[in-house]
Amino acid sequence: MIKVIIERVLADDMERTYDSEIRKSLKAIMTAKGYISGASYINVDNPNIRTIITNWDNVGCWNRWHKSTTRREVNKTIILMLKQDEKVKVLMSQL
Repeated sequence: MIKVIIERVLADDMERTYDSEIRKSLKAIMTAKGYISGASYINVDNPNIRTIITNWDNVGCWNRWHKSTTRREVNKTIILMLKQDEKVKVLMSQL
């Protein structure tokens, strides 16, 4: 199993719109092969910083989703709300 951590910095006044769009994205991801679970978090010190943590069967499953047309479609509105490019980290347990 792997974890994927996505950090996004929202442009000012985009919080409500983002919250609506991220629900659509998380709904779409549930149908992706190899997706296990995920959640979206708000930074308590800066609500414009959002972090999504998802769990996947393996890197191949994540890569398929990350490059998919479905992901591009559900994220096209989200991308417009960002102050900078999202940062993606793919983590694997050492044990």
